[in-house]
Amino acid sequence: MGQLVVTQNCTLDGVIEALDGWFDPQGDDEDTSDVLAVIQQQMAAQTGFLLGRRTFEDMRGLWPAQTDTTGITRHLDEVRKYVVSRTLTDPGWENTRVLPGDPVEEVRVLRASHDGEVGVTGSITLCHALIRGGLVDEFRLLVHPRVLGRGRRLFPDGVDVRLRRVGAEEFRAGITLLTYRPTVG
Repeated sequence: MGQLVVTQNCTLDGVIEALDGWFDPQGDDEDTSDVLAVIQQQMAAQTGFLLGRRTFEDMRGLWPAQTDTTGITRHLDEVRKYVVSRTLTDPGWENTRVLPGDPVEEVRVLRASHDGEVGVTGSITLCHALIRGGLVDEFRLLVHPRVLGRGRRLFPDGVDVRLRRVGAEEFRAGITLLTYRPTVG
């Protein structure tokens, strides 16, 4: 059975929506090579990558055209991608399968049939559905030293998720990686 791992960049106040350019991995002047090294390790462990349609289309429009010095483009081209969408029929990106049904049921079947780690990033609406459905095995939050005061957050209103911290790592640019797993009961 696969493990579903949600990795998100977020502000101190929990915002994951990239408003006003608060999170711009291409334009950051800070030395984030230590963050990149951890992301590369996490990518190497992924056997699948799950996205909602909007995030998939954004990534499909950006990453395949990048000159890659980080390994991210190569990983995204090679990894098995799953996109949850009721409207997308031709994904237009190699190694991609469209999951057209109910997101929770589609991902439940995917987890049961997939070996290894399936990563999820961005895809706020999909993440909300997966959290409500109790399907996330681990949360990896790259917390940036910024408070935005507005924007969509990872955890939807009204959801009570109990978590156990299993890791914390600080980086030079002030970013902290916090890793949590849901507790049982």
